[in-house]
Amino acid sequence: MKKDWFLEASPENLSNGYVYHKEKETYVCLFCHESFQDGVIYPVGDVLLEAKRAIRQHIIDAHGSVFDYLIRLDKKDSGLSEIQRELLTYFYEGVSDQEIAKKMDAKSTSTIRNHRFKLREKERQAKVFLAIMSLLKKKREDEPDDFVIFHKGAKMVDERYATTNKEKEKILSTYFKEGLDGRLSIFPSKEKRKLIVLQHMISRFESDKMYSEQEVNEKIKEMYDDFATIRRYFIEYGFMDRNKDGSRYWVKK
Repeated sequence: MKKDWFLEASPENLSNGYVYHKEKETYVCLFCHESFQDGVIYPVGDVLLEAKRAIRQHIIDAHGSVFDYLIRLDKKDSGLSEIQRELLTYFYEGVSDQEIAKKMDAKSTSTIRNHRFKLREKERQAKVFLAIMSLLKKKREDEPDDFVIFHKGAKMVDERYATTNKEKEKILSTYFKEGLDGRLSIFPSKEKRKLIVLQHMISRFESDKMYSEQEVNEKIKEMYDDFATIRRYFIEYGFMDRNKDGSRYWVKK
């Protein structure tokens, strides 16, 4: 699976919606991994754009805007409640406090102003937290985080399921007794182990390929007989997605 640029992006890169890969001289979209080679001119509509402008236009065309994409993230990714997301959307659109109060059935505009204050307070707290984490990383720069990273689309994943790479190796050796390229001996019932096993199984699929349901079933059967259960968990846990009629499946990034 491709490296998840989104998880490693700085706040500045997140607000841009893309990251620049210096080694490959490529701009990469954080939301879908679409890439644009620096120095190449891209036809976009009726105009020709250099790579940096092309990726900005791509984000607008494919994702609406950086704000639209980020505001739709699950609470586990953004930390925002449904009300906060709604308020921030109105603020972004320039809706007045009076109009927002009407739309949200608030008692008065003072309620909206209070929400504004709390959001600014949340912003200040986030800055302090980022500074603390930055200092922590500098202090431990010789001791990199050893936790397993799940892609941003993964569901049902929170701090309860934090797993070190050492734990991951132990879990996989327990359930893949024939080796990591072998078959799954039994599907675990505990959530933490289930996530690790599913992550390993999905890694055997090609990240840029569209699969039919039959192809997904056959691929799973190479690893485990109960393909229906694994296929269902791939969807439920956000490792795989499908279209409405179930005719096409793909690995989520």
